[in-house]
This record gives sequence, C-alpha cells and structure tokens, in this order.
Amino acid sequence: MNVNRRKFLLFLGATAGTLTSTLWDNRGEAGSLTVGENSSLLAKTSSSLGFQPLKMALPLDVEQLSIAQQIKNYASYQVQDDLVLPEGFTYDLIAVWGDRVGDSRFGYNNDYLSLVETTPGEGYLTVNFEYISGGIWMQSYSSVIGEELPVAELLALAKPVGEEEDEEAVFIIDALSLKDDDPIKEKISKISREGLIDQGLGVISVKRNPEGKWERTFSDLDRRVTGISGLDNPTQALKSTGAAVAVFNKPNKLGYEDGLGDRIIGTFQNCAGGTTPWGTVLSAEENFQDQVPEAVMADGSALNPRETPFLISAGEVNGRANVFGLAGNKYGWMVEIDPANRDDYGTKHTWLGRYRHEAFATRAVKDKNLAVYSGCDRRGGHLYKFISEGKVINPQDKANSRLFEAGMLYGAKLDPNGTGTWIPLNPDTPINPISPSQVVGGMVFLPNSDRTVGGFTEVTTEEQLQPLINQFKTLGDLYQGNSREEIQGAILIDAHFAASAAGITNTSRPEDTIINDEGTLFVAFTSGAADEEGGPDKTIFVGPGGETDYEYGWIMKLEEDNQDPAALSFTWSMLATGGEVAKGGAGFANPDNLTLDKSGNLWVVTDMSTSKHNQPVPSRVENGVSLTGSDLTGVFGNNSMWYIPLSGENVGKIYPFAIGPMECECTGLTFDNDNNSLFLAIQHPGEENGIRQDMAAETREFELLATDGTVFKQQRQVPLGSNWPSGKANQPPLPGVVVIRKVNGTEIV
Repeated sequence: MNVNRRKFLLFLGATAGTLTSTLWDNRGEAGSLTVGENSSLLAKTSSSLGFQPLKMALPLDVEQLSIAQQIKNYASYQVQDDLVLPEGFTYDLIAVWGDRVGDSRFGYNNDYLSLVETTPGEGYLTVNFEYISGGIWMQSYSSVIGEELPVAELLALAKPVGEEEDEEAVFIIDALSLKDDDPIKEKISKISREGLIDQGLGVISVKRNPEGKWERTFSDLDRRVTGISGLDNPTQALKSTGAAVAVFNKPNKLGYEDGLGDRIIGTFQNCAGGTTPWGTVLSAEENFQDQVPEAVMADGSALNPRETPFLISAGEVNGRANVFGLAGNKYGWMVEIDPANRDDYGTKHTWLGRYRHEAFATRAVKDKNLAVYSGCDRRGGHLYKFISEGKVINPQDKANSRLFEAGMLYGAKLDPNGTGTWIPLNPDTPINPISPSQVVGGMVFLPNSDRTVGGFTEVTTEEQLQPLINQFKTLGDLYQGNSREEIQGAILIDAHFAASAAGITNTSRPEDTIINDEGTLFVAFTSGAADEEGGPDKTIFVGPGGETDYEYGWIMKLEEDNQDPAALSFTWSMLATGGEVAKGGAGFANPDNLTLDKSGNLWVVTDMSTSKHNQPVPSRVENGVSLTGSDLTGVFGNNSMWYIPLSGENVGKIYPFAIGPMECECTGLTFDNDNNSLFLAIQHPGEENGIRQDMAAETREFELLATDGTVFKQQRQVPLGSNWPSGKANQPPLPGVVVIRKVNGTEIV
C-alpha cells in the first residue's frame, strides 16, 4: 500500500522423498500431486516423529546436513501451488467460498476452526470468516457466486488521493448521508452487503465416513452468522452482556446512537478464537477498524459512522458498515455461540474487553474462577486475562457461559526478569503510561486528554505525556458515566487505549493463545517490528542477537503462580524465536495460530505478510546497507505449519510439517478427538497476484544462508498467483477448509 495513502486512510479512521497431497479436481474428485524434487533427508527421524519432515525453502539444522550438502540441495527450489504434506499424508476438502451453508454461503478467508464432537466422529465445525481480500474477491465474485456486483460503476468515480503518479485511485464517500433513492447508495449497499455476508462465522455439521474421511452432513443446524445478521431479521441480532451494556442502553450519549440498545447487528473481521470445555465457541472480532470507527467518546459511545466512510479501489473495499449506520463501539468483542443451538446467533461478552481481538484460551478448573486469555493483534497491542467473579462447578456444564457476564479484565505487565503481574482495568487503576522511548518506534497511542473530543492521540515524547498525567489520576477520572458500571463499561469499550494509559506492556502482535491441561499458556507473538500504529516494549521483545524491531516473532510460555487461574502474578520465557537458523532463529517466520495435540505437543502455523512471500533477495546488501527484517522475509517461501514436541526424545526441536498454497495463510489448525484428523483453513490463496493465468511462473534469485552463516545462491521457481484448490489454469483461488489425515488411517503423530 502506498505510504501516503496509508496515512490518509488512518486519518479517516479506516484504519519433498515424494510428497503426496490431494489435488481437488472439479470440486469433488480427489487426486494426488507428486512434488518431484522436494525430497527431505530426515528419514532417520521420521520413525520417532510419525512423519518425514518437509524440505523447506531454506536450510534447517534438524536436517543435520553438512554445509556442502546444504549448498548443493538448496541451489534450486520449486514452490508449489498446493498444500504440500509429508509422504503418506493426504487432505480432503470440506468446503470453499461460495458453498451453501444453511440459508447463506460459506464465507471468505476462513480463519479459526472449532470441532465440537457430539459423538465420536460426528459433530459441528464452526468456522470464522475474517475479511475479504478486496482485489481477488471482486475479481472472482461473479464466477463463484453467479451474479454481478456494480464494482465498475463505482470505480469509474475513483480518483487518486495524492499527487504521486502511481497513487492508486479510490472512491471514498459517507454513504450513510446519501438519500435512500440515490443510485450510488444502492450500489454501495449491494457491495457492502455481499462483503459483510462473506464475513462472520458459520456452523457446519460434519461426520467421518467409514473410510475415515470427514464430510458434510448438511443438517438443519447449519447456519451463518454474518456481518449483517439481524439487519433484515431482528430475531437474528446478536446479544450482549457485561458492563458495556450500560453504555449501549444509556440515554443522552456523547456520541452516535444506533437506536438498538443492547442488540447488535452482525459480527465481522472474525479471526482467531477458542472452544470452551463445555462445547461453545468464542470468535474474535479483530480488525473491525476497517469497517467502523475504532475511537470512541469519553463515555464509551461510538463516533459517527462517517468517520469510517465507504472506500473502494481496484484492490480493496472497506468501510462496508458505513452505509448501514452500524455503531463502532459494538464491534471488537469476543462472540460466543453454541453450535448445537440452531437459534443461537451469538452473544458479545463485554467483560472480555473491546480491542482487535485475537485468540481465546480458557482455563476451567472445578471450584476455581474461570480464566480467559486473549490478545490485541496490533503492533504495540496487549495481552489480556479475564477472571470471572463466579467459580466453575463442572467444567463441562454449559451453564459456565454465565461466568463471562461478571468479573474483571486485566492486562499483562511483563518485566525483563521473566516475571509479570496482571493489572486490572477498572476505575481505580492509576494512570501510568509507558514512555514512548521504551517501545520500538518511539510511539504510543493514548486516550486523548481532551475528553470532549474523545478518541486517541499519538505520543512520541515525554512532554506529550504530561497533559494526561496531570489531568487524570485514575481510569475512573479519564472515562465518564453516571455510575461506576457506566464508567467501567466505557473502560472496557476503549480497552486497548485504557490499557496503554495504565502502563500495560506493549507487545508484539499477540495472535494466538493456547493452554494445556497443567495450566501452561503458550502465546504466539507474530512480529516485533514497529509501524505507524506503534511497537512492542524493547526490553521484553528481543531477537536472538539482542535485536529490537525484530520482524520474525516469538512463542512465549507463561505460567501463573501456583498454577492458580485467579493468580495475579506469573513467570514467562520465550519457547521459540522466529528467524533464520544461521541467525539464531527456529527456521520459521511470524508464528500465528497454535494448537496442542492429545499428547500435549505444540503445532504452529506462520503468518508472513502476503506481499513478502517469495520476494527475491538477490543480495543481502543494498546500496552498501545490509538488509534486515521484512526485506528478508521472502527467503522463507510460503506460509507453513510446524511441529514442536514438548516431551520425548525430540523435545526442543522444531520440524516442518506442511507448506501452504501460493500467497495463502494456513489458519485454524485443530485436531479431532482421536488425533487422526487435523482440520486446517486455507486463507486468501492468490491474494497478491490473483488468479494464476496459464500456469505462469518465474524464476527468482535468493541469497541464502547455510546454518553456519555461509552465503550461497538459490534459483527458485515461483508460481504467479493461485488456482487452489482446483489446480486448473485460470480458475479462481478459493479460500476453504481441509482435513489432513494419514492415508493408512492412523494418528497424525
């Protein structure tokens, strides 16, 4: 994205052996793809692992190859536009964008997956739909959905937003202010409606057939909760609980009033999530700022929808909530749904806080308080914990959902010595913002000290902290309300900025949390680099060589004191660090979703920025300056999946298990109960280059490092765009859900 345009939008508020995989032919016939030269030399470990690790795009130390062998074996590499798996594994396609789900369709860019088995080998798959990749979505919509969108008519109105010759033309307008009979408003409504339908979440009934394959059963419980659920049918509106409800229902708000009280239209930007021990699913609303204003007034009420106007260009379409007048303070929550209840369209539990939610890890121990862990996925975000007021009686009882309705939200204060404390986000919490000099990039965002305006402001100097510190002593002074409940609700609505004001540690994009039976929490921090929205604490998030502004991420291990779910202190350490092996990294970049298998071993998928996939690195020095960070991300190839044993003879090692199709992100990995099947979402294939035309590919050059740092050259064959899952030239790429299994029907590992 053009820098000038990016700033403009922020101002607006939009802010391998032979490898066998399944190639889906004609949406229903499975075949096999043999991946020629991707042979791995890890056979000697395959017997203990249960699989033969893949050959990746760059050397790994677990291969135990000599430097000469590494240089020879990695002199050339061929990237595949398919899900590449170890020998003896295959995958089956469950659903793709456009497939029927209830009275709607399977949405776009599926993310978190939850499998709740009601009986062995049968149950409900809940799928998150995060966002639409504007360019390829608009390019493919008519062929996939079977109808036209008025895209061309609106693009004809687009103009450059800057003065540079290469500035992308966009059309931006406050569609809500247009008259209902305005033809432009009608066109915007159509595009916005379809885009919001392709977000949210869905419930799909599935069953494993006698051959061991999972397949859809199309029960009457299949349903979609979309970005506009409740707009046309009020009975499908989402509910809400917690202190923020007092703000939703209060009269005489400082800001925008949608007239719906505690009812909410739809859910969107649904990214990560989690499943409770009692069989409900929590879905995280992440980058809601793309559709509604993120900033709020001092009382927690929303800004006018015009602050995030409708926007369309050749590559994106955002602000889709604008035309419907949706209130921004009602998005950015955790949404709970019971997949087994056909009448349940979701409840937003506001005690869990409003921010760019990622992840949901639950610890439910009999006779203990319920603990929930989540993160705010932004550079300079925070790690959060909710502790319920009531206690768990039976971890499998669905009545536990009521525990989300009362408690306290805390933010993690991490200390460099490996300890930390949980700081409550309540009216009594002191104002104690972190210094901008302590974070990478030297910038933090804090609540605006002018409370008549509300919102937030950029702070880059110590002097700029003073108005906030001098005027307000506690969060209760900073936020407004007619009662403690209303003030608490306003704090929860503005949780990210309230946490920043309280001095909660700025982190490196916490994208997932998972907790084991003993109570150990694992957190994926995707990237430690800074951007225009902030950066992490540079005393905490440090690369293997002491680097700050470190791009490749970490996996953290966190343990509460005495393993108590209600503990307010903990210890932490980094379990794994991303990056090239020669530079002290694990061999992957940008860890994202996590899961645990039934043996307690950790699985992780990566989330490298699509625009960086396989970007050539012909030299590591440019104009006399060594390349670092994202400029080197291309060496890692496609996004991938990795296995990290946490016990046994291979503990401490990290093994590559799968490689995703072109320009995709692999997300939502989850096992079935017997560990025979691994569900996986393939998100946004072809996002950068769109439909692969005539099987086009090109050769790119990379300057790689052997594991000892020796520099050598690689010629890499890279497909241009994607045709996954069809594998047929000129066919549109389709986000979808697959199930990975062993051909012989035994456990994955």
